[in-house]
Amino acid sequence: MTRLRRWGCPDTGRLEKRQQRCASLAAALAGMLAALLALACAPAAAQDPRIDPDHALPVLSDTPRPPAGDDERGLRAGTMAARLAACTGCHGALGGGSADGYFPRIAGKPAEYLYNQLTGFRDGLRPYRAMEVLLAHQSDAYLREMAQWFSAQAPAYLAPRSTAAPSQALMIARELVLRGDASRGLPACVACHGAALTGVLPASPGLIGLPHDYIAAQFGAWRTRTRRALAPDCMADIAAKLRPDEVAAVSAWLSSQRMAGAPPPEPAPEGKLPMACGSQPGPHAGAGGQP
Repeated sequence: MTRLRRWGCPDTGRLEKRQQRCASLAAALAGMLAALLALACAPAAAQDPRIDPDHALPVLSDTPRPPAGDDERGLRAGTMAARLAACTGCHGALGGGSADGYFPRIAGKPAEYLYNQLTGFRDGLRPYRAMEVLLAHQSDAYLREMAQWFSAQAPAYLAPRSTAAPSQALMIARELVLRGDASRGLPACVACHGAALTGVLPASPGLIGLPHDYIAAQFGAWRTRTRRALAPDCMADIAAKLRPDEVAAVSAWLSSQRMAGAPPPEPAPEGKLPMACGSQPGPHAGAGGQP
C-alpha cells in the first residue's frame, strides 16, 4: 500500500474515513448555524426585554444599572432622553448644539420643522447616510414624538465662533438677512425665520446657533437639489438666486451672532409668508404653498 501511495494511488480506506469525518463535521456546523440563525431572527422583544415593543430604539444599556435606574450620564432607562442619546451624541446635550463646528442645534426648533427633517432623512428627500441609518425603520408616530421632545428643550446657546470674514462681506450679509433684495426676489431671512432669527411657528427654524460650515453646506445642498422639501421648495429657490460670495458672507454673519438665553420660536404670523413654501402647513404657506 505504501508503494501505491508513493505513485499517487490513494488509500481508499482512509479516504472513506476522511469523507465520513468531513460529513459529520459539516452536519455539526450546519446545526450550529441553524441555531445561530434562529437566535438572530427571533423577535427583538423576545430576545431582550429591554427593547420597548412600541418603539424601534432600544432602552440603554447593556451594563447593570444602579437601583435608581440612571446610567453614568444621568439618563434614566425608558425616558426619551435615554432613547435619544444617539442623537445628542452629535447634536449636544438636549440637542443644544456641538462645538465641533458642524452638527446643528436642534433644541427648541418648531416641532413641525423637526418632524419634516426627520421624515426627509428617512424618505430620501434629505440624503445624509448617518441619519438615514438611524431613522430607516422609525414610524411617523415615533418621529413626531422625537420632534416634540427636542422642540421642548431649551438649553442655553453655545458661544459662537469668531469669523474672519471681511467687514464689507458681513455688511452685505446683514443687509440680505434683515432686508433681502426685492429686485432679485429675495425675501429677508427675518421675514420667515423671525425678527430675532429664533424661528417662527409652525415650521420655520431658527438660524441662530448654527455653525458656519453647516449653514454653507445646506445652501450648497439646496443649490444642487440634493436637499429637497415639499414643493414649492422655497429655500432651493432662494439658494439658487444667491451668489457664492453671498452664501459665504451670510454663513459667516449668521454663525457669528450671539444669543442670550434660549427664547422660543415666534408665534405664527397673521398673514402669509413672502413666498410660497410647501413645507409650511396651514394658511401661512404663502401663495401656492402647502394647504
